Amino acid sequence: MRQILGAIDRISQTLGVYGRWLVLMLVLVQVFEVSMRYIFRAPTVWAYETSTMLGGSIYALGWCYALLHRSHVRVDIFFSRLSTRGQAIADALLSMLFFFPLVSLLAYRAIYWAHRAYMRGEVMMESIWYPPAWPYKTLLAVGFCLLLLQGLAKLVRDIQVARGGAES
Repeated sequence: MRQILGAIDRISQTLGVYGRWLVLMLVLVQVFEVSMRYIFRAPTVWAYETSTMLGGSIYALGWCYALLHRSHVRVDIFFSRLSTRGQAIADALLSMLFFFPLVSLLAYRAIYWAHRAYMRGEVMMESIWYPPAWPYKTLLAVGFCLLLLQGLAKLVRDIQVARGGAES
């Protein structure tokens, strides 16, 4: 079990590291577009949609990374007062009640929309560039699936702690 959980963690960690490079690419695209628009008076047709796709990709790759490092926003009025075991129990119950149903639905719908975009040859229509939509939608679907996988790893750990064991 530890090997499986470790593999899931390594995937999330790796995607978070690669997501950092996408941030740099996004900054470079924006600097290029601003320079072209305001210095050379020659805006590009591809920068807006490229920025949108890069920004969404950063989020999609960052979801599982953020869950791995417990950096999601949490309102912990009561949570911080609980013991480690109490926190694990609360996390396990609330994730089964809210996290898994929501993220499962989002993953299912994202897979549907990615498949549909591929089958129909859908393009993004915010500019006259018309890039294909399926790579971006597929990345979002993969992001939701990996978030679900990382959530499963966290649930297993929370159950281990709730049962009185040490966190692996």
